[in-house]
Amino acid sequence: MLLHIPNILSPEEVATAQSLLVNAPWADGRASAGSQAQAVKNNEQLPHDCEAATQIRALLMRGLDRNPTFFSAALPKHVFTPRVNRYSGASNFYGNHVDNAVRFAPDTGQRVRTDISCTLFLTEPDAYDGGELVVQDSAGPQRVKLPAGSLVLYAGTSVHQVEPVTRGARLACFFWIESMVRSQEQRQLLFDLDTHLLSLRQQHGETPETTGLTGTYHNLLRMWADT
Repeated sequence: MLLHIPNILSPEEVATAQSLLVNAPWADGRASAGSQAQAVKNNEQLPHDCEAATQIRALLMRGLDRNPTFFSAALPKHVFTPRVNRYSGASNFYGNHVDNAVRFAPDTGQRVRTDISCTLFLTEPDAYDGGELVVQDSAGPQRVKLPAGSLVLYAGTSVHQVEPVTRGARLACFFWIESMVRSQEQRQLLFDLDTHLLSLRQQHGETPETTGLTGTYHNLLRMWADT
C-alpha cells in the first residue's frame, strides 16, 4: 500500500510548524541512522526532545487522531516518536535504503516494529526543487512530493530514497507505525472493505447489507488484530 492522505495538518497548523523551524537547532541526521543508512544519508534532523520537535510532534499526533482515513489504513498499535528533518544546501539527499525493522523509542521505552513508514510534508512543493520521495513497489518507482500538511504511508519493507534538493529546503516529519494487523495484505483488504462500506453508506444510507458487511469487517479485524 502506498497512500496519500491530504490535510493531516490545517494551513494554520502548517504555518505554526514552519514558524517553529525558523531558528531550530538542526543537527546531523546520520546520528539516528543504522550502519547501512549512514552510508547514504546526508540530511539534518532536530533533536527529538527539543522544543520545536516536541510542539510539531503534538500538532502531528492531534492531526492523526482526528483523521479516520489514517486509522483505517494504518490500524495503529504503536506510533514511533515522530522526528523532523530538513534537506537543503550541502545536506540534501538520502540514498536508497530500507528502514530498520524495529526502532527503539527512548521517550516511551517501547520497541516499535516498523510495519508502515510515514512522511508528513511541511513545505509546499513549489518552494524547493528535487526532494522527491521515491518508493520502490510492485508497480515500479513511485515518486512522491505532496502539499504541506499532507501525509504519505508506504510499506516499511520498501526500498526508498529522497532525491537531492537543488533549490530551497524540504522540511518534513517522518515516523513509523506498528500496526495491529501485521500483514500488509490483510491491512489492504480491511482498508478496501472499510472504504467501500463508507461509499455504500454515503449512497444508500444504512441497509441490512451494510450492517452485515460491517460485521464481516469487524470479525476479520477481530481475527487478525493483535492489540
